[in-house]
Amino acid sequence: MSHWDCAELARQLSADGVVDSISPQTVQRILASHKLKPWRKHLWLSCEVPRDAEFCKRVKNICTLYTRKLAAHEMVLCVDEKTSLQPRTRKSPTLPAQPGMPVRVEHEYERKGALNLFAAFDTRSGKVYAYTAERKRQKEFIEFLETLDREIPEHITKVHLVMDNLRMHTGKQVQAWLEKHPRFKFHHPPVHCSWMNQVEQWFSILQRKRLAIADFADKAHLAERLHAFVMEWNEHAHPFNWTKKSVTKIMAKFENPAALAA
Repeated sequence: MSHWDCAELARQLSADGVVDSISPQTVQRILASHKLKPWRKHLWLSCEVPRDAEFCKRVKNICTLYTRKLAAHEMVLCVDEKTSLQPRTRKSPTLPAQPGMPVRVEHEYERKGALNLFAAFDTRSGKVYAYTAERKRQKEFIEFLETLDREIPEHITKVHLVMDNLRMHTGKQVQAWLEKHPRFKFHHPPVHCSWMNQVEQWFSILQRKRLAIADFADKAHLAERLHAFVMEWNEHAHPFNWTKKSVTKIMAKFENPAALAA
């Protein structure tokens, strides 16, 4: 086993002849005395990307974009994609909650393809711009950029876009588009810093509030519901609380390599 409880450890110790007999409670006390919790796990990253001056510079750049006062002609958008969203049409209708009973969702469903959601989160207002597509390539990403270009007022002459350094975001087609649209500027956090992209927080809200129950007639129905959720969000949109205190806490890790590696 890779995951042991105290009863299993006690049984194995006896089977291996380490002790004649031992109770789970004794195992628990021994583990506690050594501050060991083998039933828990925590992910960490042994990263090949160095936490050097360049890494620090890029993190500081993103933090500054989030906290400094913007000029009237500027805005900062966090951009990413939520991929492979499946309609998962249930074979029997989803039943609403009844007195003493929760919402009931049929276990079996039909596969009807998948959809990709492109989203941009305005860090100062919380407004979300959204676009759905069946594929995720430079072509679809440029279509999303065109949507942003149409919807963002002309008096905003500098649009900072924070996004991962994926090939889809940096390819030749995208670079050619950028040359023709100079008001857009890309900012890429370092590798393994997707947690710095605020749209990820919004995706988490979307997952809990709209996608926890997947039961849509088809991809068109799913796309319609996604855009309806975005419209509802934008009516009560709010930014996330990214403060200078948050930045200080993050930057302090550069002085502690062990904390940064975690």
